[in-house]
Amino acid sequence: MDSYSYIANADAAAIETLYQAYQQNPESVDFGWRKFFEGFDFSQQFPEGAPLVPGAATNGAPAATNGAAKAAAPAAPQADDYGVLNTSASTNNAPGTLASGEVAADKETAVRNLIHAYRSRGHLRAKTNPVRERKDRKPRLDLADFGLGDADLDTVFRNGEVLGLGSQAKLRDIVAALEKIYTGAIGFEYMYIRDPQVLDWFREKVERDSLAFNPGVEYKKRILKKLNEAVVFENFLHTKFLGQKRFSLEGGETTIPALDAIIGKGAELGVKEVMIGMAHRGRLNVLANIMGKTYEQIFSEFEGTAVPDLTMGDGDVKYHMGYSSEVETSGGQKVNLKLAPNPSHLEAVNPVVEGFVRAKIEHQYGGDYHQILPILIHGDAALAGQGIGYEVTQMSQLEGYKTGGTIHFVINNQVGFTTDFEDARSSIYSTDLAKIIDAPVVHVNGDDPEAVVFAVQLATEYRQQFHADIFIDMVCYRRHGHNESDEPKFTQPTLYNIISKHQNPREVYNAMLVQRGDVDAELANQMDREFRDMLQARLDMVKQKPLPYKYQALENEWRSLRRSTPEDFEQSPETGISAEVVEKVAKALTTIPDGFKPIKQIDNLLKERRKMFYETRSLNWAAGELLAYGSLLSEKHIVRVSGQDVQRGTFSHRHAVLHDAETSAPYNSLNFMEGDNEKLSIYNSLLSEYAVLGFEFGYGMANPTALVIWEAQFGDFANGAQTMIDQFVVSSESKWQRMNGLVMQLPHGYEGQGPEHSNARPERFLQLAAENNIVVANITTPANFFHALRRQLTWSFRKPLVVMSPKSMLRHPLCVSPVEEFTSGRFREVLGDDFAEAKKVKRVLLCSGKVYYDLLDEQRNSDRKDVAIVRMEQLHPFPKKQLDAELAKYPKAKVYWVQEEPENMGYWNFMLRYMRRELEDVISRKPSASPATGYNKIHVKEQKDLVARAFDKPKEAVADANIKATVEVAKKEE
Repeated sequence: MDSYSYIANADAAAIETLYQAYQQNPESVDFGWRKFFEGFDFSQQFPEGAPLVPGAATNGAPAATNGAAKAAAPAAPQADDYGVLNTSASTNNAPGTLASGEVAADKETAVRNLIHAYRSRGHLRAKTNPVRERKDRKPRLDLADFGLGDADLDTVFRNGEVLGLGSQAKLRDIVAALEKIYTGAIGFEYMYIRDPQVLDWFREKVERDSLAFNPGVEYKKRILKKLNEAVVFENFLHTKFLGQKRFSLEGGETTIPALDAIIGKGAELGVKEVMIGMAHRGRLNVLANIMGKTYEQIFSEFEGTAVPDLTMGDGDVKYHMGYSSEVETSGGQKVNLKLAPNPSHLEAVNPVVEGFVRAKIEHQYGGDYHQILPILIHGDAALAGQGIGYEVTQMSQLEGYKTGGTIHFVINNQVGFTTDFEDARSSIYSTDLAKIIDAPVVHVNGDDPEAVVFAVQLATEYRQQFHADIFIDMVCYRRHGHNESDEPKFTQPTLYNIISKHQNPREVYNAMLVQRGDVDAELANQMDREFRDMLQARLDMVKQKPLPYKYQALENEWRSLRRSTPEDFEQSPETGISAEVVEKVAKALTTIPDGFKPIKQIDNLLKERRKMFYETRSLNWAAGELLAYGSLLSEKHIVRVSGQDVQRGTFSHRHAVLHDAETSAPYNSLNFMEGDNEKLSIYNSLLSEYAVLGFEFGYGMANPTALVIWEAQFGDFANGAQTMIDQFVVSSESKWQRMNGLVMQLPHGYEGQGPEHSNARPERFLQLAAENNIVVANITTPANFFHALRRQLTWSFRKPLVVMSPKSMLRHPLCVSPVEEFTSGRFREVLGDDFAEAKKVKRVLLCSGKVYYDLLDEQRNSDRKDVAIVRMEQLHPFPKKQLDAELAKYPKAKVYWVQEEPENMGYWNFMLRYMRRELEDVISRKPSASPATGYNKIHVKEQKDLVARAFDKPKEAVADANIKATVEVAKKEE
């Protein structure tokens, strides 16, 4: 025993605590203790000489009797708040149960293990595929896997109690119940849920409600009616527009009664608005049969007779457009429905929907998640293959992005374009990413509409109960190819031979109702006649009455805005604020509450803020930015800022949120301004660009009265969000007539920080700039940035603003603005030279952004009154009138474009579009495949050379003190 004396000397209470923790979650204890407890459990379950398989004999001896089994200790009682079995499915390590006087304890344990296995792995055997046999996923659910056999089928087991069958249930009844619950038309995945309360609730719903679910005759008729509508619509389009792309729902028509059921159940549980995001498959059917868009509207879009309003853009194809309506549910409640416009980039709309819903929750529903429900409809291949799905799933419970849970509905047609599901993912299911947030998954056969309705109603209840995500995986098929002119038998000939003979879900359900006697044959025939009459009426283009619609508050805000005109960009509106507002914001930014202990650096920051606001009366970049936010908050505008590290700022400049040195408690200064103001919502985001930018775009799409900002950690990180930029930010006004005032702040500037931290790729935004679709700016003064931000909400229209925001300029001693420039004035698109003498000027250096300060340093040090430096603060919309006025001061001068970026990047190609004749040449870095050098010395040499060429002098004559100082500032910030 000496070898184990350390156990005898240990603290028994501590070991007991560890053991209880192990029982709840084995991963929560140290590896060594985990192995110790595994051995302990094994010794308790299988005492010395006992068979390893319950009911089996050892060395030819009969199995132990009940009396011999008394050596096994009873399991420790579970805590009240502990859910049933959090560990993974196992046939050996599942906890035991109390020994029965009637059946050997090992057999009771085997039955408990059997129940646990069905709960954990029954979905692998569920009959969820309507058109082909499922692959054998080795579910291990046979009696023999648990040491049980046919001889035990009539034996009574107490474990029937856990299924609600009582303590005298026979094994055959237990198995029958398990088969019906877990291996029928629905497969449930939920045993990985780690919250005991959620786990127990969900299991109870699955095991009680699924057995009892039997909708009334009227609801069954409603399901059949919605299936009729879905099939009529597809037949109508197939007949009228043979061979045209429509991305039909055929094979997945049960989507329509499913969405109808979600909306109906949601309305019962307090939902007033539903926001749907989906790709193109089935979209037209959803528009017609869920949203209430008339056939006439859809028909005219197919015919090309619709007259879209192209004064605001070029339009988009019919299966990308958004829609809003108000419908009445079967229970008589009114629900506002919205379908988000989307591009062909699958899943890209998902974060946009979430941001839209978040804006409505905060502005319209008083923070109540119950009242608005997001639904995301996925394809199986896209959900598994597109990384945006993972990003959005990770956002779902974060404070800055949660929307009270999303219902994910997967139209799983088992093929992605031409790719079979086995080539489309490594995971068993397309929904396996649900497990990262413990979201339950309900797999369901799309040919069983009642099972689908049960699944989605359960999902709706779950969402309303726990405000968390849930996934419905409706396994169905695709009747045609990827589009209606595609031939699927090229790649799936066997599958499509089966599909071609397979009845549609309406026919399957109709036959099922008649066979079960739920509806008599006459009623079925009557509904069939109604179905055919409806189809004929649609084909004959009988007029439909559009649904009435009442605009919501935020929609009326949008309706009060107008479209921009070219004249709007000839001069910006007045955006100055009163001295009283400056004082109010200054007080909030320079005051901390009693007892709050800042770290030393923050103490110094507060002193610096006080000095700026009350002594020098000259504000740096961060102060100007925060003053803009505070002034808008005082005007009752929501200000929302999100991105990586935005509370402090990548370069430790913003400090919008301070933290107590001892408690880490946050203090958001602008939320403590005097008077009645809106709150600043500023969130450090997850390490994502694509999804977070999409979320903020969605927020801005919902609320035109909010200033919504996404800031990249470095400007080139916007690369990761390029899909969102191309498909939404720059094109939504043209494609979908949807304005958006989103601000993108992209830190940009050449300071020797290397290829990845220098260039926000302004050339890409300028290439995408046309028809006044976006504002692209590279601003050089805090006051001008202040006015640019305020202009976003002062304009009577909305435009995205892309700012090449500063890095070293944040602390440049010349990058400051007097308070007077904040209390009056407007955004200035072009800033002239106040040093050069106009009559002497022979050379004008036209530039944008930080390079101005390098040029200014050389101009002043060399006393070059003959060289004027003109800054373009805004590049698009191109400020021709303002620039012409400035250049007119120097009629005899040659104009050069100067940029830090390589010649093939930056602004040069854009400038040639507008000033091909006026510009003499470009002064820049040489064309390059990489944005910047990774070596400081080379950077300094290149920058000196650039400045020297700008002033037409040898580079040796250029003082490099300012350039080196800029590099040092950048090093400290990094």
